[in-house]
Amino acid sequence: MTKRNSDGAVARSQDNAVAKRRKILTTSLIAALAVVSATLFLVGYCLGWLGGTFGLHAYSKELYNVEAIASEQLSVHFLQMKELNGDAVYIKAGDTDVLIDAGSDYSAALSVKNYVNRFCTDGKLEYVVVTHGDFDHYAGFLGTAYAESLFDSFDVEVLIQFSQTNSDGENFRKFCAARDRAAERGMKVYNALDCCKGAEGKRVFTLADGITMEVLYHEYYENFAEENNYSVCLLVKQGDNRYLFTGDLEKEGELSLLEHNPDLQNVTLYKAGHHGSENSSGEELLKRVRPQYVCVCAVAGSFEYTEEGTKTFPSQNFLNRVSHYTDNVYVTNYAVFNGEQPEAEQIVKPLNGDIVFACTDGKTTMYFSQNDDKLKDSDWFKENRDVPWLWRQK
Repeated sequence: MTKRNSDGAVARSQDNAVAKRRKILTTSLIAALAVVSATLFLVGYCLGWLGGTFGLHAYSKELYNVEAIASEQLSVHFLQMKELNGDAVYIKAGDTDVLIDAGSDYSAALSVKNYVNRFCTDGKLEYVVVTHGDFDHYAGFLGTAYAESLFDSFDVEVLIQFSQTNSDGENFRKFCAARDRAAERGMKVYNALDCCKGAEGKRVFTLADGITMEVLYHEYYENFAEENNYSVCLLVKQGDNRYLFTGDLEKEGELSLLEHNPDLQNVTLYKAGHHGSENSSGEELLKRVRPQYVCVCAVAGSFEYTEEGTKTFPSQNFLNRVSHYTDNVYVTNYAVFNGEQPEAEQIVKPLNGDIVFACTDGKTTMYFSQNDDKLKDSDWFKENRDVPWLWRQK
């Protein structure tokens, strides 16, 4: 009797131990799965794997209607950046897809791809333009462990690139290698000087019925300059509308651009040069082109290039100059800081987010992934910039 009781106690003890181990194992497995899921969600959010609902290019359906944008005859998209200042502009003209630059860091290889795939339905980019040899304009063409180069993600038909560069180093060599692989597969490669001088390519490209893209000449396609002044400059025409893109061109380049393009005058839309810096969008250029709308690809207030507040993008002087022509100024992102300077962590948030300027049959419409406030009406502007005189009167 005693032995049976003892055996039963031992058996129950063993059963309890097994059950306990199973419970611990199950709990550990659930916890591990939760950690993995949370990690994948976080990585996916940061890299843009989760598309429109989450991720870098998340959008408000009230302000950003994918179907409506896709139906426009022409749409110009200014993509927001993840962490740093940089340019990525996507143009949809009829069935033609154009990508101008792909910054600002390695993650652009995936985030730009995901964005463009909302509207590019055939996997083909008829034109890619890389304006100059700064990393924040070509980063997405390098590829990462998570995403291939944009030259590999899309079938690129024509690349128009800078004629000269002072750039060197590993990143630039990786860009050249990715470009050359695409060229071996059949991508045509022209530089800006080729287009303007007629050696190869052509100066004006037809994007769709009544829509053209022209490469505008300036002297720094063939003369030595600081890197920004090598920027490829483009003018897209649609009926009476003109859309101007000058990369990171600065004052000297702008003056040369005006000298060699006397017909360059009033424009409907202008992508602010060099993220709205002190040295771009000079008075001479603005007086000639008198923009109606200005979009700035920048992280407003970022200390990436300077910690002098009024000189951070978009700079106070840039805003003072542009305020004489329009208050329709929009910016993709802004920076907030966690902690005290200079060690504070920079957190990038959307200001307008992804900005889309569209036009169909002469009617223009703007779409925003986050909010439709003009820069002058944003909290960031009120806290960080003096209101120019003209804007106070409006």
